[in-house]
Amino acid sequence: MTRAGSGASTAEKPELDWILLFSAWLITAVATAGSLFFSYVMGFAPCVLCWYQRIFLFPLVIVLARGLFPLDRAVVRYALPLAILGWLVAGYHNLVYAGIVPESLQPCTQGVSCTEEYLELFGFLSIPMLSWLGFTALTGVLLAVHRRSPK
Repeated sequence: MTRAGSGASTAEKPELDWILLFSAWLITAVATAGSLFFSYVMGFAPCVLCWYQRIFLFPLVIVLARGLFPLDRAVVRYALPLAILGWLVAGYHNLVYAGIVPESLQPCTQGVSCTEEYLELFGFLSIPMLSWLGFTALTGVLLAVHRRSPK
């Protein structure tokens, strides 16, 4: 029970933190499964920027799972930099995909093009946009856990 004006009880805080960390893990697990599905089931070859995003995404499945059992809010220290770097690469990928970045600054000069249109859900959700939205949600949840952590 909470007293008036005392905020959340000590029992409620860890439970909400665990739910938030589990949500972060779930976002990461779904994004990883989606990435692997696109590659190995649908046969979409990943471009260079996709590989960089995977480098930041895939370890988060293990890192965040480790922070859940037992609950360890400090996992945000390790997960947040990976999520932010993935978010930056995904943002850059969207700029390349939209044609905003000039060809001279595009990393996809050989192999699979970073602007390859494999999928357009609802007319605007491309694979780079799905990645950026996933990293955005993940970063937001991790920041929420960080703000709730005791100082």
